[in-house]
Amino acid sequence: MASFRVRPRFEIETDQPIPEIIERVKISLKNPDAPCRGIAMQDHITLRMPDKERHFWSPQLSILMLEHENQPSKIRLIGTYGPMPNVWTMFALSYLAIGVLFTFISIVGFSQKMLGMDSNILWLLPALAIVALILYLLSQFGQKLGAEQMFTLHHFFEESIGQKIHIGVI
Repeated sequence: MASFRVRPRFEIETDQPIPEIIERVKISLKNPDAPCRGIAMQDHITLRMPDKERHFWSPQLSILMLEHENQPSKIRLIGTYGPMPNVWTMFALSYLAIGVLFTFISIVGFSQKMLGMDSNILWLLPALAIVALILYLLSQFGQKLGAEQMFTLHHFFEESIGQKIHIGVI
């Protein structure tokens, strides 16, 4: 989990039926000593840190459970570690704003350049690229701040379902 992936993921197969997985996670979550909080319903589980331990960079684990197409007795668990939705939205909107500004400035600047006019506005393009790089580095820094909590969520889920999970690229 120490790589430069934006949202670490895992995908595993299990023989446990979905209702059993949900019940095992619910039982683990009811334990007063449980290191995290969450919800488990139908085909989805979301695990988070308790409110008193949560900070801006705290991660959450979202698990989607799907029946295997060829083998109905096999269940695919697809887990994604990521920031809380408000953090994810803030970064997504920031990148969107940078992209829109980059496009607008490119159109205006290169139009001015083609017409032989002063096109100093193009100097904003490297500045926007630097801002995007800073946002990326900030997100990596935040991911490192939440790494210990990500391991806590990971180990809690492993113990709940009784199966080891190796995080890798899907």
